[in-house]
Amino acid sequence: MSEEVDKAITRRYNLAQKLGKGAYGIVWKGTDLKTKEVVAVKKVFDAFQNSTDAQRTFREVVFLQQMADHDNIVKLCGAFKAENDQDLYLVFEFMETDLHAVIRANILQDLHKKYIMYQCFKALWYMHSAELIHRDLKPANLLLNSECLCKIADFGLARSLQQSPQMNVLTDYVATRWYRAPEILLGSTTYGKAVDMWSMGCIFGEMLCGKPLFTGASTLNQLELVVEVMGMPSAAEVTAMDSQYAKTMLDSLQQPARVIGWRGRIRNGADDVSLDMLSKLMKYDPNVRMTAEQGIRHKYCQQFYDPAGQTKRSIVPVAPATVNIPIDDNDKKTTALYRAKLYESIGLKKAGNKWINPPP
Repeated sequence: MSEEVDKAITRRYNLAQKLGKGAYGIVWKGTDLKTKEVVAVKKVFDAFQNSTDAQRTFREVVFLQQMADHDNIVKLCGAFKAENDQDLYLVFEFMETDLHAVIRANILQDLHKKYIMYQCFKALWYMHSAELIHRDLKPANLLLNSECLCKIADFGLARSLQQSPQMNVLTDYVATRWYRAPEILLGSTTYGKAVDMWSMGCIFGEMLCGKPLFTGASTLNQLELVVEVMGMPSAAEVTAMDSQYAKTMLDSLQQPARVIGWRGRIRNGADDVSLDMLSKLMKYDPNVRMTAEQGIRHKYCQQFYDPAGQTKRSIVPVAPATVNIPIDDNDKKTTALYRAKLYESIGLKKAGNKWINPPP
């Protein structure tokens, strides 16, 4: 977990400021010496230590390479192997902060909130049209700059629906609990794009009231907090969430003394338009939950959406093709396979027993 930087990286990037360090890596603000672009350089410690870490790193790189053309998805500028063949360097466009920090600073005006939601809907419409779901949307993964440009980041839990319509991989560990859709909380293995829309509802509610909507300490507690606001799901809604464990889990919940509803939960005077959009994002039945396209067209976002497409800001492209992942992503592979496939995807060449970086 050394902070030392390989010479190949310092020849290409001037690292001016350390932004943060955690258990998994360290991030610097830097400048590309060729293009003069300001970037964030992330050194991922021991990226191939185990199959879980290797899979996440592999997904991050492969999916961001295919999402590079959208203004509201963070751009991966480059990826480089470390000399030790264990660490990995990922270079992203630099963004000044994230939505988590901005909400805590209490500086968002109504216009900012509308613009952020509009941009997120744009990105999700693009991703979902490519049959890609993010699965870990939360304020910390929405990056912002001083002009309120918003970009979705952290694709380590993203998943292609094109390859696997029947989701069956460790659903309990997908998405941060506070932003996790009820069908995942209840153990569904067939969820889809609607899980991202529930997460966006949680994020929107957090922007409206200044703190997370549901801060469950466990899966059951998370469900209890949701039920306090929305009431128990109907039999039809339980069926729609498609989980064999749903009834048992719901029967074990502590019943709320009363259902407070969204107006009771968002008690800072949110207007009817805001509450209408929130209630449409937060539906138990994923089949009737608001889609990204419907979100863009909602009255809440109307000042930014121009269906005639006369301004660049209003253009809402769909993806030109579905995402492609070069290996079966239904179960974990060996770390060696993830490393080899990732290195191939970033243009490394195999020379004997060594992978050779392209020249900086």
